[in-house]
Amino acid sequence: MVMLFISLLFSNQAVASDGVERAGDILQVVLPVSGAGIALARDDKEGLIQLAKSGALTLALTFGMKYTIPATRPDGGDHSFPSGHTSVSFSSAEFIRERYGWNYGIPAYVVASYVGYSRVESKRHYTRDVIAGAVIGIGSSLLFTEPYKDWLMKPAVASSFYGVTLSHVW
Repeated sequence: MVMLFISLLFSNQAVASDGVERAGDILQVVLPVSGAGIALARDDKEGLIQLAKSGALTLALTFGMKYTIPATRPDGGDHSFPSGHTSVSFSSAEFIRERYGWNYGIPAYVVASYVGYSRVESKRHYTRDVIAGAVIGIGSSLLFTEPYKDWLMKPAVASSFYGVTLSHVW
């Protein structure tokens, strides 16, 4: 992933906004692949099924709306509402967060937010398209995703102590 960002930074063939758009295009694929990769690394077949279900619902709702709601893109193209890149990204980010916790979820949400930003910055979508895509993606994952049944370890900090909390979903 680091090499991907380095190659995007030093590309001579595109202006800055083209690089933002290209990064968004790539990252919208990286998120679901990352979710599947985490599930595979944990031998979490149930998680893969949940990711697939939420992804399928996200795509069905997104493309169903794209082809029934007439909305022109800022660049003049068709099928603007909602943003497919954003819906897929936020569906994946919410799957990762809900299934594996905030330690994985925060970076996933940062990446998903960048994908949404890239769509507006590159004039492929309006802000409303991106917000609708995020709502669709998050909602789809909330319907199908359950926390992974494993031990979770988190830092615990208060005014009088520092420590670690362990929790387990049964």
